[in-house]
Amino acid sequence: MKKLRDLLEKLEYQCIQGTLDKEITAVIYDSRKAEKDALFVCIKGAVSDGHSYGAEVTEKGVSVLVVQDPVQVGPEVTVIQVEDTRYALACISAAWFDYPSEKLKTIGITGTKGKTTTTYLIKSILENAGHKTGLIGTIETVIGEEKIPSANTTPESYLIQEYFAKMAKAGCDSVVMEVSSQGLMLHRTAGFIFDIGIFTNIEPDHIGPNEHKDFDDYLHCKSLLFRQCKVGIFNGDDPHLEKILEGHTCQAETFGFSPNADLRAEDTRLVTGKGTLGIAYNVKGLMDFPVEIDLPGKFSVYNSLTAIAVCRHFGVTVENIQKALKNAHVKGRIEMVKVSNEFTLMIDYAHNAMSLESLLTTLKEYKPNRLVCLFGCGGNRSRLRRYEMGEVSGNLADLTIITSDNPRNEEPQAIIDDIKVGIGKTKGKYVEIIDRKEAIAYAIHHGQPGDIIVLAGKGHEDYQEIKGKKYPMDERVLIQEILEEDSRK
Repeated sequence: MKKLRDLLEKLEYQCIQGTLDKEITAVIYDSRKAEKDALFVCIKGAVSDGHSYGAEVTEKGVSVLVVQDPVQVGPEVTVIQVEDTRYALACISAAWFDYPSEKLKTIGITGTKGKTTTTYLIKSILENAGHKTGLIGTIETVIGEEKIPSANTTPESYLIQEYFAKMAKAGCDSVVMEVSSQGLMLHRTAGFIFDIGIFTNIEPDHIGPNEHKDFDDYLHCKSLLFRQCKVGIFNGDDPHLEKILEGHTCQAETFGFSPNADLRAEDTRLVTGKGTLGIAYNVKGLMDFPVEIDLPGKFSVYNSLTAIAVCRHFGVTVENIQKALKNAHVKGRIEMVKVSNEFTLMIDYAHNAMSLESLLTTLKEYKPNRLVCLFGCGGNRSRLRRYEMGEVSGNLADLTIITSDNPRNEEPQAIIDDIKVGIGKTKGKYVEIIDRKEAIAYAIHHGQPGDIIVLAGKGHEDYQEIKGKKYPMDERVLIQEILEEDSRK
């Protein structure tokens, strides 16, 4: 239990009616969780407005409402009015959990691409150096040994504070988290200051009726992180850097290939091994040492440089950084699965044209014998994505294997037919195999020396969604089954 007055201590508010001398048993923002003597924050959502549940939750015993619009409730209920209830929820949640961020070094990463990989790289380096680091991201939240699957890239503010509190209790001294533009726009990360904020890059994305109205709005939301952190680490090569820096209040430093960057990559060279691809370079500027990582491409240089820039602030040794980067792997992000010394097989989450083009272009730099791309597209989603991905794969891959992804309520063959429209605009060769396991088996059995084979679109996902139901399907498991079946033949 907490005193209402204490929960509001870092918030500007007006007490419209009732008293501040109340004991609160719970902080809630979901009307279904209403209970006696709870505080209910009325959130305006895309689908429903919490203000319309004011009377209903007070009948169930809620004693305090936090509102931004007027509500009509009995005189025994305390009504607190604020400018923005989402912001209020963040501040109240931080107070409810006794400001757990103050017990942790907090690292927030924003950008269009690279957030997920970079969070895992940072966690890997810090833990290799003896830190216990929590993680909040697109795939999962990690608290010690506990792994919680994610619904959003950046959870609601109450959940963030709850996770921070659990991390501090579990002995974590730091946390690294992905911070989406939506999360910043909806104040999910309000109520505390990040120790370090990171900007990876920005490209037009998440623009639409339910997200950002235009690219400027997207840019602005990303820039908000740098009014809420002590140190900002920025990709100095990004053409939109000046816009991101607008209004920043943090100490700024940059990374990249530019000779003006504070931490830079020089002498980049591609590395190929038996069934693996990587990249090596020299770190210059604020630090000076060589790095080699088993992740391919220029974007892997950016992701690892970002991680190095962060870990410099933790005083991590060069030896620890080198060792951790060499061993770092991220589930479903250019994740190599060893099936042969002759060719390279990898799993990647690339599930739209932009990410698939970036991935395939990077892999072509390794001059494979053939570049083979296996993918499908999700059902009940834009058909345009199917045409675009088909065209990208047709143009860049030597062979495309079209298969099923998450068909949802559509017929898999109808989705494949749309992908073929895109491939039809190119001279690319393709085969179609609806069953994903059969498609993967085909890719492995037809692999030639020097090939690079990409299983794209599913990444970290371990299910297939068909007709409203999720069925277990992990590509790593499928590969293992195929190899075991082959060994029995």
